[in-house]
Amino acid sequence: MSKNAIHFFTEDIIFTLKQKSEIRNWILNTVKNESYRLKELNYIFCSDEYLLGINRQYLNHDTYTDIITFDTSEEERVVVGDVFISIDRIKENADKFKSAERDELHRVMIHGVLHLLGYTDKGKKEKAQMTDKENQYLGLRNF
Repeated sequence: MSKNAIHFFTEDIIFTLKQKSEIRNWILNTVKNESYRLKELNYIFCSDEYLLGINRQYLNHDTYTDIITFDTSEEERVVVGDVFISIDRIKENADKFKSAERDELHRVMIHGVLHLLGYTDKGKKEKAQMTDKENQYLGLRNF
């Protein structure tokens, strides 16, 4: 399990993720803390339109969203997946929630990891647990 298993890509936008090494360590520590093993995790940063296309094609949803997570692991307690994040949504939500874009991006990034760790946000109780976990791990950032 290594932070080299975490990759960052862009599709149809120009975006540079800052503090990649620190983010990799943070994510790796989150995975370890939940007693999972990280095999491969790809973050793909994209536009609203790109993510809308994925939402329509794979989930049959015709709505904008900030994140779509695909869990491709074939083993129990092993993280393998792709996390697509709309930078357009991150910017809009940061403005809407009066938070820094960096903080909103990190919240959404950890949200995707939490999905890969088995957390859901479909019901009220699950959503509250997901938010608590997001806050817990955001609080553990040391950068």
